[in-house]
Amino acid sequence: MITATIKAMLTDIVGQENYDDSKAGRLVYSYDATPQFQSMPDAVIAPRHTKEVAEIVKVCNEHKIPLVPRGSGTNLCAGTCPTEGGIVLLFKHMNQILEIDEENLTITVQPGVITLDMINAIEAKGLFYPPDPSSMKISTIGGNINENSGGLRGLKYGVTRDYVIALQIVLANGDIIRTGGKLAKDVAGYDLTRLFVGSEGTLGIITEATLKLVPMPETKKTMLALYQDIDAAARSVSKIIANKIIPTTLEFLDKATLEVVEDFAKVGLPTNVEAVLLIEQDGPLEVVDRDIQKIAELCKTENAVSVEIAQSVEHATALATARRSALSALARLKPTTILEDATVPRSEIAKMVRAINEIAAKYDVKICTFGHAGDGNLHPTCPTDSRNHDEIERVEKAFAEIFEKAIELGGTITGEHGVGVMKAPYLELKLGKEGIAAMQGIKNAFDPNNIMNPGKVFAKESRKRVVVTK
Repeated sequence: MITATIKAMLTDIVGQENYDDSKAGRLVYSYDATPQFQSMPDAVIAPRHTKEVAEIVKVCNEHKIPLVPRGSGTNLCAGTCPTEGGIVLLFKHMNQILEIDEENLTITVQPGVITLDMINAIEAKGLFYPPDPSSMKISTIGGNINENSGGLRGLKYGVTRDYVIALQIVLANGDIIRTGGKLAKDVAGYDLTRLFVGSEGTLGIITEATLKLVPMPETKKTMLALYQDIDAAARSVSKIIANKIIPTTLEFLDKATLEVVEDFAKVGLPTNVEAVLLIEQDGPLEVVDRDIQKIAELCKTENAVSVEIAQSVEHATALATARRSALSALARLKPTTILEDATVPRSEIAKMVRAINEIAAKYDVKICTFGHAGDGNLHPTCPTDSRNHDEIERVEKAFAEIFEKAIELGGTITGEHGVGVMKAPYLELKLGKEGIAAMQGIKNAFDPNNIMNPGKVFAKESRKRVVVTK
């Protein structure tokens, strides 16, 4: 609870204009993009620099007040929902690109920088930052780092973790540390940089990040391969990789998703086939031409009914944009949209898609499946209505079975969305009790008073969350 004395201490740090404990102000930050989770914070604070973050943390640690660092709230695991109350930290003032270093191919940013704004600034200099979460138009770099966000280009280029080379972090006791640097090699001590990436704000607060850049690819081409057989599409994925071709993107959309996305985007996607692979390759022109032609041949040998190479940059962009709009398109169907990201080895994609369809039929729910086929990261998505308690119960049972099936096939419960509260009840399926205990030991060492985004990652009794309006 924040007393008048604590409030005075906090407003002294950030100024009254950056402290909001009104009901309306708190309500805005009581939820994120995750359905069925909402809880009111006690206050919302917007620090202006790292020193203010450290001072806020010291006050909260002394009085055991929870702290929830928040970007744009686009995460899908309830990772920024203040389920234990406390303070939501906003980074609207800490939103600057501090440096683009063209000699060392790095960019240094504050956590509140919008991902796409940063990408545009980099590309204006002929450089490239590959991680491309679908929410990049509104998500922040701080949020990307906390969730270790992926994206369509993850198959070839990796995820956020692969590009974070240095961090400034405020620890739970208020200490400020720096990890890593602008270095190609650095094995001095534990790799704290990678530990904090994907830690969902449970170990400390990131206030600055240095990211690795690469040269802009010379060119790229995009193609669509259409299938009447999901197994054939899955075999194509495996065959492309087996032929030592790593596309930039290798995306899968099932028929149900295609119908909804085309109705939303109207870019000419086919809706009379069972599955589509959206494939993009980038690099030197001669390599791209060779790879795209080879990929087309491989898809045809696996009974693709049609292979179409985009004939213009505009057409290619429209196809990629349509894929990125899948969640928005599906969200139009019902009041509630639950999007998950069970991940399996790419060789098991066909089995996983079939299992998802069987589970959906078993529980009489609609599930559309799309995702990053090249890295096995599928997004089964259920349009539903949280007010229909019977249906929601069936939806939750269906997703529990989907996670169990993913683990059975050698996969994981989340490939890029994070654990948060949403996935916490299933984490033991992946890590086992011993793995959970090891993680808890790390958490206790960094945050003995459990003020850093408490209630996340480590499981509660139930996946459900009652709305709190205090």
